[in-house]
Order: sequence, then C-alpha cells, then structure tokens
Amino acid sequence: MADNSTESEAPAEAASDSPTGSPAQPNPTLPEGFTDLDRRAIDTARVLAMDAVQKTGNGHPGTAMSLAPLAYLLFQKWIQHDPSDPNWVARDRFVLSPGHTALTLYTQLYFSGYGLELADLEALRTWGSKTPGHPEVGHTTGVETTTGPLGQGVGNAVGMAMAARRELGLYEPDSDPSGESLFDHTVWAIASDGDMEEGISGEASSLAGTQQLGNLVLVYDDNKISIEDDTTIAFTEDVGKRYEAYGWHVQHVADGEDLAALDAALAAAKAETSRPSLIVLRTVIAWPSPNKQNTGAAHGSALGDDEVKATKEVLGFDPEQTFAVADEVIAHTRKVVERGQAAHAAWQPRFDAWRESNPQQAALYDRMRTRTLPEGWADTLPSWDADPKGLATRKASGEVLAALYPAIPELWGGSADLAESNNTSVEGAPSFLPASRQTKMWSGGPYGRTLHFGIREHAMGSIMNGIALHGGTRVYGGTFLTFSDYMRPAVRLAALMQLPVTYVWTHDSIGLGEDGPTHQPIEHLAALRAIIGLDVVRPADANETAVAWRTILEHNDRPAGIILSRQNLPIVDRSVFGSAEGTAKGAYVLAEASTGTPEVILMSTGSEVQIAVAAREQLEAAGTPTRVVSIPCQEWFAEQDASYRDEVFPPSVKARVSIEAAIAMGWRDFVGDAGRIIALDHYGASAPYTKLYEEFGLTAEAVVAAARESIQAVAAGTGLSTGSDVIGGLHTRTADQ
Repeated sequence: MADNSTESEAPAEAASDSPTGSPAQPNPTLPEGFTDLDRRAIDTARVLAMDAVQKTGNGHPGTAMSLAPLAYLLFQKWIQHDPSDPNWVARDRFVLSPGHTALTLYTQLYFSGYGLELADLEALRTWGSKTPGHPEVGHTTGVETTTGPLGQGVGNAVGMAMAARRELGLYEPDSDPSGESLFDHTVWAIASDGDMEEGISGEASSLAGTQQLGNLVLVYDDNKISIEDDTTIAFTEDVGKRYEAYGWHVQHVADGEDLAALDAALAAAKAETSRPSLIVLRTVIAWPSPNKQNTGAAHGSALGDDEVKATKEVLGFDPEQTFAVADEVIAHTRKVVERGQAAHAAWQPRFDAWRESNPQQAALYDRMRTRTLPEGWADTLPSWDADPKGLATRKASGEVLAALYPAIPELWGGSADLAESNNTSVEGAPSFLPASRQTKMWSGGPYGRTLHFGIREHAMGSIMNGIALHGGTRVYGGTFLTFSDYMRPAVRLAALMQLPVTYVWTHDSIGLGEDGPTHQPIEHLAALRAIIGLDVVRPADANETAVAWRTILEHNDRPAGIILSRQNLPIVDRSVFGSAEGTAKGAYVLAEASTGTPEVILMSTGSEVQIAVAAREQLEAAGTPTRVVSIPCQEWFAEQDASYRDEVFPPSVKARVSIEAAIAMGWRDFVGDAGRIIALDHYGASAPYTKLYEEFGLTAEAVVAAARESIQAVAAGTGLSTGSDVIGGLHTRTADQ
C-alpha cells in the first residue's frame, strides 16, 4: 500500500452562503492530463442519464448527473481495474451505496468497456436488461455488490476493506499492511445523504475507524436533497465532524464540478494508509438543469422532455437527439481498457514469482478463488458419545469451530459482542485488530482471525456480505436469535446475492430461561424461513450440530443460519436412534416405530426433539407405533427427491404432530389437515426454562394427547379439530411475572 508520511490537507473548504445552499458556479479546472474531451465525456454521461430515465419513464436522473465528474474521475484515473478481466484479484473495488443512482455506475461501465453498450442504457429498468433499477452483482459485469437499501453499501465497503487485509495476511503473512503489496488495492465507495441517515452506515463506519482501514475511501455526496426535497427538515448534523470522531481522515470539496480539487482530494485519501478516508463532496443534484437542479423532483423522477432539451442546450448537445455519444468520446473513454491491461501485465510477473516461491499460499489462493475446501477437512469434525445430561448446541458449535480452524485457514468470524455466549471465538486464535487496539483479553494483529463487531448486528450482517463479496474467505458472525431482527435487511441481501455467510444465532427459544420475553425468540424461526434462499438450521444435539456445520460449509452459494441452544440438550444414542448424518438431508427418521410402520409421526426441531422422543416412549408403551422425525433444516429437506421425502413422511400416515417452541406458521404443510401443531402463540416469560416448557404446554404429555387426537381425526375423517389446530392457548401473564 502507498506510504503516507505526512497528513494531507483538505484541498477545498465546504460550501457557500447562497440561500439555496448550492455551491458556487462550477469551476472548469481539470486534473493534469485531462482535456476538454474528458469534460465532454462527463457531460455525455449527464445526457445519457437524462435520456435513459426519460425513455423508461421512471428512475433517478439527478444524482447521476451531479456525480458524473466524480464517477468519471474514479473510473478513468483512480480505480485500478482491467475491464478485460473483471475478476482480476488485484483490482480495486467500487461500491455505489446509493443504488438508486445506478446510472452513475452503468454509464461508467459502458465508457470503460465492461460489456454494456448504448442499447443496454436504453433498456434501463426493463425486462431482461443488463441495467436493472438497482445494481445487482452477478447480473451486470463490473458490479461488485447489490445495492439499493441505503446504508448497506457502506457496510459492504467496510467488509471488503477488512477482507482485503485478512486475505493479505493469508497470502503474504510477513508483509506490512501499510506497505507495498502484490495484493494491494483500494476500496472506493460513494454514499448519499440517505446512506448517512441510515444507522447502519454509522455502525459500520465506527468499526472502520476502530480498525484503521487505510484501504477504504468513501465519498459522501452532500447534495442536501432527498425525495422530500431539502434534507434540512430531517438531517442537519455535520457529517464530517462525525467521521472525524470515528477516527477517519476527513476532507471537504466545495464544488463537485471542480475536478482538479476533487482529484487532489482523492490523491490525499489514497495516500492516507493509517485510517479510512471520507471526502465530503458538495454537489448540486441534476446540475446543470435550468429548472430542476437542486430540487427533490430531480431525485426520483424523469426531468420531462422540455427540461431534458433545455439542459442539453446548456451543455451544447443537440436537443433533438437522444443517446448521442460522439465517436471520439467513446474511443477516448475506452482507452481505460488499454491502461488496465498494461497495469495487469506489469503485475503478472510479480504474481508468477510469488506463486513459484510460495506454493502453500498459492494452493490456498487457488482454493479460495473457487471456494473449494481442502481435502480431508471434514475428518477433523468432532463427535460425541451418548449422554443424557447433554451439551448445549452452542457449546458443541464452539468445539466444531475449534476443530475446523487448523484445517480451514480461510474460516474466520466473531460476534456482536457476545463471543462467550455465542461460542464464536476459538481459544488461541488471534483477534483481527490493529496493534493499538489490542487489550489484555483480546490480543492479535492486523491479520488476525477473531472478529469483534461490537454491538452492531446490522452492520455485522452487511460487513459479512462485503467480506464474502471480496474473496474466498468463509465468514461467520454471531448474536442471539431474537436479535436477528436487527440484521434482517443484510440477511435478505445475502440471500439475494447467494453469499456463503453463516449466522450463528444462539439462545434459540424460551429455553434461554430467565432473561425473559425480550430475549426469547418466538416468531423468528418462521420469519427467517420466509427469506428465500436462506438455510435455517436448528440441530437437536451435538452430533447434529457437527453435521450441520459440515453441510453449511459444503454449500458456497447461499447463506445459512445455525440456530443453537443455551441449555444442555441430551446427546442422542446413535446406536439406538438414527444417524446424525441424516441432518444433511434436512429431515430424517430419528426413531422408528416398533412395528416399522408408524400409526403416527412426531416431528420436531432443535430443543424440542427430546420432547418428541419422550412422547414416543409413552405412545409405544401404550401400543401406538410411533415414528420421530428430526427436521433440522426445512430448506435442505425440500431439496431432496420425492422418494426420500415420502420415505420419511409416508403419504399414507396422516396422523402427525409437530412440536416447536415458536409460532406455528409453516408447520401445516408438514402435518396435513388431520395433524396437530404444538407451538407458541404468545411471548415468553422470565423463569427457569424447565418451568417455562411445563407452563406453556411443551411437554411429552401434551404431545401424546395431540397424537391421539390426530389419530382419532384420521379415523373419523374429520381433519381439523373444531377448535384451534394449535395446541395450547394464549398465556396470560400474572402480576408477579
């Protein structure tokens, strides 16, 4: 990385005294080496933004117009990239956090030769186009992350910067993170007023300052306009001062049209390697539209035919032409391809020499590029003998991680300040911390392995997404299941982007006991199962936990949440009951009916499987052949072929009971019309977990009664009971609770 021996000064001071809060007239100064042809290309980008939104009839033209100088300068000069090899490992990363201004990125990808052409810009926001309403990673070449929900991109950028440092430590463990490196690169990001208003950006930026991420540059587009027009009605803080308090290097550029000042600020930001950099850039939205600039109307609506024509006249373009790009402009901008290829070619011999001299790191590099796990890694997984006293699955998970760490160096993670509760830290593993941030309890270094997210669940989720997007490390992050609500938007985006991040969500139910209803998840399992593409895994004992971790890591195209207990759960005797290997299929026969053909099937997950097993004993003793099915992951079970699903749940066996210490939603699909669901339709209470299970009817006796009722309903052909099909009633809290 670049050396920085002196602190840079801000190249320009912030803004003006004009009544509208607009900066002064644009300064036409250009960076060294830039010509009027570059200015023409910038104005062409503005015209394309107007035309694309006007043609589609909806979109966000204003910010794409005012950010055209910044975006052009970044892609033409500052971002290290090779459009002919978009996955070059040494490339810089670019994150457009305000994804609504997707045209800011799409136009530069078109200019830079990433495969987008004019026809793609004309097809903005239409079916099958490469230019959807918000950038989507994997859909459009050159897009590094999916953005749109504001603030998420800031967290992604922080995660990318953290991952870059971790990967550098894996590939070049003896290198200086602030010195020159073969894998040196910068994460560039743009944020809007909306990004800065969302709390997640503050969470992530605070952590970035603590981590002293000198490879991160964030440009804040301070245009003071949002959908509801002037942001003064809701957002008045000094963002620069806030970031100074976070520990960032902060600069101000008063005029977004002054490319020379902006260029100097970007140079100073890149030179700063001891802390992340923020550039507060004052722009005028929709510049230079005569009537729509600096208005909320320009944020999220087409400017209108008359205003588009008027703006083209101001810029010196033919108002009657649309999507007009001069041949000399596109030829000029496409020269970035040659520059990128030259930079790549100069880098390649250094990489080849490194590969030759470091075969072990090179093998790791090759694996991580494809997210291929090392041979024999699963052989290190622990197993446990039967034990009725049991082990909390959170503790079993911690033992799994400890066993996997030596085998999978790319595996790393931590928690949102709950390491001891989540069992996410591995003894002896160094913390990922700058030298100055180490404590008596947590020591490590810049290339450490234990992540400390602080009490920032939402940022943790977004940072994990950025880590996964950056490269091939496998990251996990932990918190209590009930606090998954705090990180849900980031979890949804992980599923949308098909990222292999793992959430360690512990304290899975009312089984956590005395902490009470604020910490006891009730609706969370159903809510998480509703996220398309997320695997929700709730193992029933230690051995299921080990197989669950193995299966999660074998998937590299989706996120997963492993749901773990606080309380001890009996370790099942696998010489008597079904093999824990069935966990990998999502559901399996844990205990077979004595006759081989069940009269009733009891099904459960996690902590409640032991209740189903106890109920089976009572039913079998009374002469009712009973099968118990453990369902650790509904998503994995849904992937199995129909013959296996029918083997576990024979269609002919219609008497069924489910039991889960959560809301009933989703279980009707498993139990059928005549089945019974034992669940919770109320919040918890503060008491020992054994008392809570008893008071709330989560008992073997309740399961037995429900099984008999289901058998009777099948015999009578009546299906659902006349009352509620969810066993148990609403819990009424007493004064002393």
